[in-house]
This record gives sequence, C-alpha cells and structure tokens, in this order.
Amino acid sequence: MCGIAGLALKPGARIAPETLAALARALAHRGPDGAGTHVSERAALVHTRLAIVDLATGDQPLFGAGAALIGNGEIYNNRELRAALPLVPFRTGSDCEPPLHLARAEADFVPLLRGMYALAIDDSERGVVTLARDPFGIKPLYRCAADQGTAFASEPQALLAAGLARRRIDTARLVELLQLQFTAGTATVFTGIERVPPGALLTLRDGAEAALLDHPPIEPGEAPRDEDAALVALDAVLAQSVELHQRSDVPYGMFLSGGIDSAAILALMARLNETPVLAFTAGFDRATVADERDDAEATARAVGARHERIEITEAMTWRYLPAIVAAMDDPAADYAIIPTWFLARHARGSVKVVLSGEGGDEMFAGYGRYRAAARPWPFARPMRARGAFDGLDLLRDRGEGWRAGLLRARQAAGGSGLARAQREDVATWLPDDLLLKLDRCLMAHGVEGRTPFLDREVARFAFALPDRLRARRGLGKYLLRKWLEANLPAARPFARKQGFDVPVAAWIAGQGQRLGELVSRAPVIAEVADPARVRDLFGRATDRRAGVACWRLLFLALWHHRHGLGGAVDGDVFEILGERA
Repeated sequence: MCGIAGLALKPGARIAPETLAALARALAHRGPDGAGTHVSERAALVHTRLAIVDLATGDQPLFGAGAALIGNGEIYNNRELRAALPLVPFRTGSDCEPPLHLARAEADFVPLLRGMYALAIDDSERGVVTLARDPFGIKPLYRCAADQGTAFASEPQALLAAGLARRRIDTARLVELLQLQFTAGTATVFTGIERVPPGALLTLRDGAEAALLDHPPIEPGEAPRDEDAALVALDAVLAQSVELHQRSDVPYGMFLSGGIDSAAILALMARLNETPVLAFTAGFDRATVADERDDAEATARAVGARHERIEITEAMTWRYLPAIVAAMDDPAADYAIIPTWFLARHARGSVKVVLSGEGGDEMFAGYGRYRAAARPWPFARPMRARGAFDGLDLLRDRGEGWRAGLLRARQAAGGSGLARAQREDVATWLPDDLLLKLDRCLMAHGVEGRTPFLDREVARFAFALPDRLRARRGLGKYLLRKWLEANLPAARPFARKQGFDVPVAAWIAGQGQRLGELVSRAPVIAEVADPARVRDLFGRATDRRAGVACWRLLFLALWHHRHGLGGAVDGDVFEILGERA
C-alpha cells in the first residue's frame, strides 16, 4: 500500500522539481517507508512506499522491458504470475513487477491480475503512459487536466497541494453528499478532478486520453445450485482468497466486529495460520448503541485468537474528529470513519496489514434493502428512494439532481431483482463510500487494509448462486451463514443482531445548542442550507433522522474547513469551528 502521483506530459512540457516534491509530501502518510521519482519526456512519476512485500529490493519506481512502473496496492497472484513468465528476468521480489512485464506483452493485462491496485506505467517503446485501477475500486486513483498534461494521484488533496488543480467546490455534489452520504460516479466534489473509474485501463498519449478499457468487477461464473455442494465450493473459494490476502512480509491482523463477515474471515485465518490471529474490535462509551466487543471476544476465544478491545469515547471523538474528517479528502460522511480511524491508530502499534470484512454484504446479499428492492411490484422499495434531508425543509436545493449517479448505476445493473440491487451497490456504495473510508482511515496511519470478499473468484462464485442461497427466511447471506454455522458456531450466525452503529446522534444531542451555533456559522453551510433551520435541527438531534442530518452537516463543516478553505486541524471540533465564530 503506497501513494502514487504524477503527470502524463504533453510534448515539450516540463515539470518543476518543486511540484514533484509537493506531491511526495502530500502522499507521505500513505508511504512512510520511502519515496522515489522517475522523469522522462512522456511522464513524471512519484511514489511513496509502505513496505509490505519484498522489503529489501521492492523500492519503486520499478524498471524493466523499456518501462517504469509505480503502484499502490497488492497483486495477490504475484507468485503465480511469475511462474507463468519463466523467461522474464525479474530484478526484484516486488508483487508489482509482474504487471510491469505483462503491460509490455499484453495490450489488456488487467484480467490477468488478482488484487487491489492503482498503477501508472511509463512505456518508452509504445510512447504512452498507462493508468490502471482494480475492478472493485479498492485502491483510489484520481486525474485532472493540468497545464503540462494529465495529472493523477492517489488522493485529490495531493493534486491540490501541488497546484495541479484548483480548489473549486461543486455545490451540487455537496448536496449529494448530504442527501446520500457519498457522491456516486466519476465526478468528485472538486470541479475538474475525476475518479479514474474502477476497472479502468486508461492509455494516455501526448498527455491526453487515447483509449479507455473498462473491466467490470463481476464476471460470469459458476456455482452449484445444490446447497451442500455450494457449501463445499464456498469453503474452497473463500479459503483461497484469504490465503492470498495473507501474503505479506510484515505482521498482519484483522478487524473483528460482532457480525458475520469478519467472523468468517477470522475462522479462515485461524485455520490457515499456525500462530494465533490478532483481532481488533472497537466499542463505545454509550449504551444507546449495541456494543460488539463481548460478541467479538467470544468469537475470538473460540478459535484461540488474540483479541484487543478499544473503547471510543465522546471526548476522544470531539478531540480527533477534525483530523478524522481531514483524512477524507474525497468526502464520505459515513460515521463509521470514527471507529475505523481509531482502530487503525491502535493497530499500527502491532501490525502493518489488516484484513477486514468489507464486501461481504455486497457479494452475498446481506442488506435488507436488497430484499426490499427485489420484492415483486407493487411491494418493491427502490434503494435510497429518500434522501437524508427530504422533508426537513432545510436545504436550499430541494431538487432530485443528487440521484443522478445512483440512477446511472441502477440502469446499468442486470440480473434478478436481488442481483440488480447488489450490483448497484457494487458500482456506487462500495467504491465511493465503504472502500474510500477504509483506504483513507487506514492510510492516515500507514496501515494497509485488505478485503478478501472483494476478490474476482469470490465475486464470480457469489453472483452465480441462485437467489435462494443468497437470501432466505428473511435473512441475507444465507449460504455464508450456513457455512459459518458449521465452521465457527460461536459466532451465532443466525442470531438476530442489532447491527453496527455509532452514537453520534447522542453525542451531538448533548452538545446540540453549542454545535448548532458553530455549524450554522460555517460558510459552506450557508451555501447549501438555511442557517436558522440548521440551529433548530441541532436542537432536535435526539430524533434519529435529525441526528443523521446533524452529523452530515457537522462533517461538511469540518471537511470544508480543511479541504475547501485549507485550514489547519490541530484542535478539537469546537476550536476548529470556533475559529470563524
């Protein structure tokens, strides 16, 4: 896991050393173990390294076959790719070296890779620069037009810090953020900065786009229709994925909740490791939300795992929330950023890699909204039919424009009603919220996050299952639950659970008047909402809908302070917002 940035240059263009240095400084948190650059007539590449595989010789850029490569992520089938290339004189043990050679031999090398990655390759023989992003969008990559050509980076804030993009905010996208919690599609909140789409293989010639190939995250596959046979096949595909995701030259652990997905990862890690698995769980100081620590500890104890618990308090949250929000330069107002950031800060003292359960719901139909959307007409309920601020009479823009990204993904989804709902989330919610959150919160602390459910073979298997093995008895993830029942019954996979929550509404309610006054004064809030109604809303934060809306407004005020105005975050919530009081 690293940071990458650079430019595909126009003919005759030059890049100042200070610009490359600014990119490296902005991405240093992603790669604290080293940095490297490469400049040619076609490209300027910058890499900051978090050393995970091949600690001795894996520094980047990598060179070979008339090309230079920088990469962020992991190629899990590195060993298998090397075995398939017996004539290649590999110079390092880096998992990113096989793609360097594959890109020279194959016009479209993405289908050969099994992993999470964002890659940039300067190919001197073909005279092009190639950008590639993994099909699920696990690893981020952004681009923008610059005076010298096309600039790209792992994070938008690096493009802004280097002066390659202007700090202009698209207000319509901020409304989408408030209504939806994230922004869907390629456009970001920064005018002119775009996400490179998941699965994209982008060819740049003379500093401009020449070709774009798309690779969907879910490809046709096969799965048994008989339940017993499907359970055997599920065991094989998950075990293989977890084994691949454990390949590392540094210590690794996992994030364990009280849920199905992380319990399944734990069961397989315990099977595949000779030493006890190290698992981390977060809980809160409020009884208003379910505390998963006891359930997680019972599950960990059942497989002999080492279990570390952390408690997140209201005081901790007010103290560090500006820094947490600052990590989300591409904003996702998901309150799960709070425990994810604190877990990563704790875990970095013991490990550099953590496995987590992101993607389990999307692969195996875990969310209730999938089943509701799959009901026959007229009983079906479209997903996210209502925005968080609908009916609150607060936003200046009360139109439906914020739905555009969702509707595009919905129209492109295929399969059964259940599968269409899952595919919509795979195209939007997953890369633009969950994976964005995981990447930024972990990389803020130099920790690599890995997601075994988001593997091409797992996806092929899961989406080939009949609906009755995905959802049954009013529960999603039916087959996964059955597998866990046999392999780790202590996880109680068929027990009704309250679900994961963060007590942000209760915390906000306790500071409602104070926060309402501060948030309402933030310049960005006046752009999108009525400040007087904002103050009133914070006085009603004990109501669940009002509490969710208050959280998103607070997030936006803090986010804009850092990424809209370029303000510092060396203070608590009240100090940061009070600077403009």
